[in-house]
Amino acid sequence: MFKEIADIQTAETLNLPTPEFENKNVVVKPSEIQQEMVQKLGERAESIRSGAVDATQDNMLKITNEGRKLALDQRLINPLLPDAENSKVNSCADNIYKIWYENKDKKSTQLVFCDLSTPKDLVGYEKEEFTDVYNELKKKLIQKGISPNEIAFIHEADTEVKKKELFSKVRQGDVRILMGSTQKMGAGTNVQNKLIATHHLDCAWKPSDLTQRNGRMIRQGNENKKVFVYSYVTEKTFDSYMYQLVEQKQKFISQIMTSKTPARTMEDIDDKALTYGEIKALATGNPLILEKTTLDTEVSKLKLLKQEFMNQRYSLQDKVIKYFPEEIARLNNKISAMEEDTVKLNEYTKPNKEGFSPMKLNGILYTEKQDAGKKLLECVQNLKSMEEKNIGEYRGFNMQVSFDSFSQNIKLKLKNKFSYSIDLGTDANGNITRINNCLENIAKDIPTEREKLDNTMFQLENAKQEIQKEFPKEQELKEKLEKLDTINAELKINDNDHEMLGDEQEEKEDKISDKKSPERC
Repeated sequence: MFKEIADIQTAETLNLPTPEFENKNVVVKPSEIQQEMVQKLGERAESIRSGAVDATQDNMLKITNEGRKLALDQRLINPLLPDAENSKVNSCADNIYKIWYENKDKKSTQLVFCDLSTPKDLVGYEKEEFTDVYNELKKKLIQKGISPNEIAFIHEADTEVKKKELFSKVRQGDVRILMGSTQKMGAGTNVQNKLIATHHLDCAWKPSDLTQRNGRMIRQGNENKKVFVYSYVTEKTFDSYMYQLVEQKQKFISQIMTSKTPARTMEDIDDKALTYGEIKALATGNPLILEKTTLDTEVSKLKLLKQEFMNQRYSLQDKVIKYFPEEIARLNNKISAMEEDTVKLNEYTKPNKEGFSPMKLNGILYTEKQDAGKKLLECVQNLKSMEEKNIGEYRGFNMQVSFDSFSQNIKLKLKNKFSYSIDLGTDANGNITRINNCLENIAKDIPTEREKLDNTMFQLENAKQEIQKEFPKEQELKEKLEKLDTINAELKINDNDHEMLGDEQEEKEDKISDKKSPERC
């Protein structure tokens, strides 16, 4: 239904003059502490599963959120933990500095997106201790030699005036690194002029959020011909799984928007927490979790294909039962009526020397073409009613006229077993010629109607065969479902394990953060 009524135009279909972009996935190894913590998350999930802990004390939602923070920086779990040398923050700082240094002459700018650990203290980078990821990243960039004035947090602009001023500085290249969350730095952030790189420190929940993030740079008005999108992933943590899920959901959305797949329905993961089985698999490094994700996508696609196949079959069944029989009966009746009309036309055609057959108008018989043409114009003059009015007979056919308010024309209907319509003009002789042409075409149109009848009967027989066919990929779907069930059983995942991740709290915090800065941590 969506594709039938929606007219979707994407950047891809519009072919807008946007810069070429290259995706760079930066995969970092987890520290020993991170690996141990992920294992403990698995143990907690096992305890929740077994009922050993009350849901008010610990639950899958809490584990999922802690897992996301752990993948970003282990100090978000405990600020006293050491700074992991190969962490995402350190890798991001290296890449930002490298790009900053290489593009000094152009004053190219960069965006850093991070929805977790947003700054509560806007000058936390001046402190030795770890406060949040934003200040930690800024601190590292300053240590590398970037001026603090060239690094800004979107949270510093707590009014529209300040925001416009900040965006202007980024567009001019005075602020070369702007950091923010999707909620604060997504739609409405027009700073693309000099952007050359976007960094995703964490994975957003929604595919639409990632689209908004990248859309700040990959758009018209960017002076750079090629730009780069950096995504930072910590191995064997929630990161890899989250990115894979969001990527697959984005593929579904893109296919729907561009009509590249017969997708009709889809679920989203925006509000879903990981199940205990998925957490356990991530904690143990079980490769089945990635296989499960791939299978989930393949099964979903096959189910969508099957649904489209079944919908088409149901439509054909309806046509076999109702439409085709009714259409065949209609065409048979029409052909029979036209054949009878042809016989009557020949019987009542009695031309004079000039080839004109008599025409009766308002009870008076006219034998001359010019007289009949003039009288016909008198009969329809000032006609404004849409109701059909009988005005006479011609060559065995009743003549009815009416006014078409849409086309503003006078319609003449020639009626016997079947009805034939023409538009009348202002020329007396021309109208007679139109009427004769219409009547002479009856016999000529019968073969066309017979061809339509033959084609409809062929479609009926073809539809009868099609509705007997089974979904061509039924066996593949069955095998993948069985394999998925086996993997789920090994991972101990079932439908009851899913716990919804309530966005209501995040939305509430977002609204609060819009009114007062800084936003949530």
